Amino acid sequence: MSYSFDMYQTLGIATVVLLFGAWIRKKMVLLQKFCIPAPVVGGLIYAVIMAAIYGFTGMDFDYEETIKNICMVVFFTSVGFQANIKVLKKGGIGLIIMAVLVVVLIFLQNGISLLTAKMIGVDSKIGLATGSIPMIGGHGTAGAFGPILEDFGLKGATTVCTAAATFGLIIGSLMGGPLAESLIRKRKLFEKEKPEDAAILIEEEKSHSHQVGMYAGAAYQLAIAMGLGTLVSWLLSLTGMKFPVYIGSLIVAAVMRNIGDHSKKINIHMGEINDLGGIALSIFLGIAMITLKLWQIADLAMPMVILLVVQTVLMYLFARFVVFNTMGRNYDAAVLSAGFCGFGMGATPNAMANMQAVTDKYGPSVKAYILVPIIGSMFTDFINSLVITLFINLI
Repeated sequence: MSYSFDMYQTLGIATVVLLFGAWIRKKMVLLQKFCIPAPVVGGLIYAVIMAAIYGFTGMDFDYEETIKNICMVVFFTSVGFQANIKVLKKGGIGLIIMAVLVVVLIFLQNGISLLTAKMIGVDSKIGLATGSIPMIGGHGTAGAFGPILEDFGLKGATTVCTAAATFGLIIGSLMGGPLAESLIRKRKLFEKEKPEDAAILIEEEKSHSHQVGMYAGAAYQLAIAMGLGTLVSWLLSLTGMKFPVYIGSLIVAAVMRNIGDHSKKINIHMGEINDLGGIALSIFLGIAMITLKLWQIADLAMPMVILLVVQTVLMYLFARFVVFNTMGRNYDAAVLSAGFCGFGMGATPNAMANMQAVTDKYGPSVKAYILVPIIGSMFTDFINSLVITLFINLI
């Protein structure tokens, strides 16, 4: 027996779940500390209740996901608008090295997940569902690529991706601070040196004010990028590869942003665009979470545990030995390692929380506070989407 909710009912339920999750999150300090998104908090509770209803009554519920797909495209289009080449140039060689490290980590996360999946005898698509999609991609990318993996035949892929992303958020937050602490104390970095003067890296972009009258303009810019993006996506599809629906919009948004910054003739309303993208992400996650059917992944519990433990070990070793050594083996490198754990297994806010805990104790790191937000928020999702698309088409 099943019941289907229409588009408007789905939106209403998702919004209630989102608000309920926000309320629970305010009541529990632990959830705030680990930056667990409100839609995930409320959505998981809702999913557990629905699983119980299904278990006792056999009653199933289906949801109209049109609005979810629209919100997904809006969010990733807003991400595209953040890709500012001017800021990339200001980051210097450190920013380039960090970008290369992100690419290497993305390939390692997917490669090791596929290898582990093969070793334990599970579908390679399950491996991808615990790779860079939920790890460095977080909940947004998990919700975006979950349906694509389901189209390729992996039932419950969105649930697997979202569960893995939640795991990553928690572990990434738990791992970063202690890792930096051990590096700093073992090598006595706080005694040997002062934090590097990275004034040359200071962000020169003007802060964008948030004005009510500008939200309409921001919405129009998002709509234009999304519309033109369909043409870019169509051109990319001619290559024979399967791309996520938002990739064209993301590319067009990046081009619009940099044309505006270079020509000074287009005023991109970045503050408002970021707000609208955040709202879209919350609604998108809310709908994605209420559609979770936990009983579909009951048989995957043990393989998922193995795959996620492997990802945790990879992240620790990569941050400890690769990031720290490559970025200079100094205090800034230790703080960067903590930040890398945050967005390498979760999201940029987790990375900033990790670094803040370290710098509050030992002193500021300008370099880390400039590089991590730029890489984590501006380029990671774009690069990750392209690499994930490559791996999906390879398998």
